[in-house]
Amino acid sequence: MNAGPSGFQNAPITKGVVVVCGLATLLVGTSRRSIIKACGLSYQAVVQNIQLWRLGTATCVFSSTPELVFGLYLIYFFRVFERQIGSNKYSVFVLTTTIISTLLELSVLAFFRDPTTSGISLAPGPYGLIFASFVPYFFDIPISTRFRVFRMQFSDKTFVYLAGLQLLLSSWRQSLIPGLCGVLAGFTYRSNIFGIRRLKFPKCVASFFSRIFSPLLLSWPSPAPRGLREPSRRLVEVKKSFLFLFPKEEQVLSDHNLCRDHSFLRKLPPVQPLLHRLLRKNPSPLSSQWASIEASPSKL
Repeated sequence: MNAGPSGFQNAPITKGVVVVCGLATLLVGTSRRSIIKACGLSYQAVVQNIQLWRLGTATCVFSSTPELVFGLYLIYFFRVFERQIGSNKYSVFVLTTTIISTLLELSVLAFFRDPTTSGISLAPGPYGLIFASFVPYFFDIPISTRFRVFRMQFSDKTFVYLAGLQLLLSSWRQSLIPGLCGVLAGFTYRSNIFGIRRLKFPKCVASFFSRIFSPLLLSWPSPAPRGLREPSRRLVEVKKSFLFLFPKEEQVLSDHNLCRDHSFLRKLPPVQPLLHRLLRKNPSPLSSQWASIEASPSKL
């Protein structure tokens, strides 16, 4: 599947999520297991001890380097959805799927809690956003290529599913629960409950955050190679010239003076050198006609 132009062009929300998750994981440190465990969701920690800060760290800090690599790759790959629906709607998608997934995770932890122990601590990371994105990826993104390996049929989407499976089973039960909750959050968003898919931030809010974060999140398209820029200019020049010589049918029918009087041919000094070059390279009967017109313009 082609995800569009490389980089974060037209995907500032995706760029912000990747930067925040990457920096947060590097600041916490992937080698300190005690700190990583303190960042994950736990029913006793969040509900009983009211450690509400875990709600933030549990959605932006990965617990290991492999999870960081696979997670950021999937978030970067799913930037195609932001380009399809726009940054405003995609930010609503990120917010709603993260909230729904977090509520589902807390519900599962409350159901399986054990009063005699500290309970289950889920693996931190934006699992809700990542696995919720697999739902529109499965239903809306078509397969572009298929191939066989050892008599087994695969497609270009297989590698994305394998990366998601690796992330889902990276910490076994601690990562399986948030992954499945993310899939349920994706189905909830797709079902359009209460018209959630039509929600957008107001223009005043969007413009406010755009003015603040646009210098950091906007990515400009890379310039075309030098060898490709000049042919494109020539093609535009040829296209404009022939559009001028052969206007649209509606334009000809509406302009009676153009149909009656051929004096418009005298107004072609920019096009004349171009036609000379074309006719010199590809001589045809049109060359003699154009030479006669140029030699005696009074006959027009």
